[in-house]
Amino acid sequence: MKHVDIYTDGACRGNPGRGGWGAILVYGGVEKELSGGERETTNNRMELTAVISALSALRESCEVTLTSDSKYVIDAVTKGWAVSWRAKGWRKADKSPALNVDLWEQLLALLDQHKVTFVWVRGHNGHPYNERCDELATTFADSLTD
Repeated sequence: MKHVDIYTDGACRGNPGRGGWGAILVYGGVEKELSGGERETTNNRMELTAVISALSALRESCEVTLTSDSKYVIDAVTKGWAVSWRAKGWRKADKSPALNVDLWEQLLALLDQHKVTFVWVRGHNGHPYNERCDELATTFADSLTD
């Protein structure tokens, strides 16, 4: 199974507001940058979209080390929250509805296809790939006009 390193970040100008996401895939010394965004979104949706877009770009099942500064995404996956929300009809432990269900469904399906290890890094702390993903995300968000 091929091993791919993925780095992701999301950004939002206002929350909700104009948003962008960035991702970098690294395999065999080659880097591929991806980015996108939406005119009206939230930061958490952009964080999730970055992860989904990066994993969707893989053409076969891979072993992935995915590095992100999003505690929302990483904790929801590694602590089993998202799977639990789904099992409870997309309700959180306090019975309130889970947010971003459409994206969580996509991400959980992708996690069934790939062996993903999540790594959290502190944002805006000098990690070269995290900084570049932030630049991709904010540049895309800034390119969207009202």
